[in-house]
Amino acid sequence: MLRLRATFKKTGRAKYISHLDLNRCMLRIFRRSKLPVWYTEGFNPHPYYSFALALSLGFESECEIMDFNITDDNMPLSVIKDRLNEVMPEGMGIVDIAPQKNKITVIAKAEYEFDLKTDDVDGIFEAVEKLLAADEILIEKKTKKGIKTVDLKPDTEIVSLEKADALVKIAMRLPAGTKTNYNPTLFTEALKKSCEIPFEMVNIRRTGILCENNEKFS
Repeated sequence: MLRLRATFKKTGRAKYISHLDLNRCMLRIFRRSKLPVWYTEGFNPHPYYSFALALSLGFESECEIMDFNITDDNMPLSVIKDRLNEVMPEGMGIVDIAPQKNKITVIAKAEYEFDLKTDDVDGIFEAVEKLLAADEILIEKKTKKGIKTVDLKPDTEIVSLEKADALVKIAMRLPAGTKTNYNPTLFTEALKKSCEIPFEMVNIRRTGILCENNEKFS
């Protein structure tokens, strides 16, 4: 049996496919591909596959991770990739397929890029810098146990911050994985509370799934 890990994109219209609908979508994709996918055992067998991290609705990504198994040990990875891409919906596609290497539990961070659209670029840029320079960035976050106040500051890594036309462009790394998951919208919520300049968060993309040392997860 081949234990495989696919990296796939979810862009354009596909960003509006929810995580629940993504599961149903992949079920149809595997059936239409006619690949020898390994099925779970038991009363209701179904193709086995799992995703590393749920992607928020409306976010684009070219680094989503899906694990699945193929029962034919001799099937070339290029054939598997082509068969899946032939039946993928618009906005989705397999970027790469390789044998599984690390366990999902080693995922520690996710990298995001997003833009802040505003009529006052200089003002928002300064507000972002001021927020990042603060001793703490407190925001309320929903958890399984209810609403909890968290401090984003210790775990927010800024990769880049720049101005371009009517946008402030930000790239940041946030905790992700089995223990802690922060969404970049938490940061923009904190920004809205700290300044009165109107802005809109647009073009949100997940650009990387990383291990603790910032190495690409594979």
